[in-house]
Amino acid sequence: MIEKKITSTFRELDDAAELPATLQSLLLKAKEAIEDAYAPYSSFRVGAAALLENGIVVKGSNQENASSPVGICAERVTLSAVSAMYPGIAVVAIAISARPGNHTLTEPVAPCGICRQAIIEYEERFSKPIQLILQGESGKIAWLENTTMLLPLAFRRESLKR
Repeated sequence: MIEKKITSTFRELDDAAELPATLQSLLLKAKEAIEDAYAPYSSFRVGAAALLENGIVVKGSNQENASSPVGICAERVTLSAVSAMYPGIAVVAIAISARPGNHTLTEPVAPCGICRQAIIEYEERFSKPIQLILQGESGKIAWLENTTMLLPLAFRRESLKR
């Protein structure tokens, strides 16, 4: 038996001013996207913004549905919009922020498991790392250099090759 160890390192920031200007702006766009969320059931509003390698920013927000599984998270709304409007253009960074309806979220909000897998697939599709900027409504910010840190043992497309 071989024991293996997985470690992850990310930056925890106290203030968005510690980010490069482009990522500060991206985080603000994610916060703007929160306003477009449709979350009448959970009141947990999430906004995401993707920075493309050509400098364009695409925003998305979570869209709930009375039939829970039909709802879609902000991250996948954003990636779907990128794929539809800018096919072939890589994403270099994604910022995610959230605002619950019943309290102030001061810890970074991370993507759910499905979104983690979707972001990793997008990163692999273009063979370029995607930086992640995660923040609640306010408070600490997590800055990750790539998506592997979120899901180190992700299901990868190589598993499907014949």
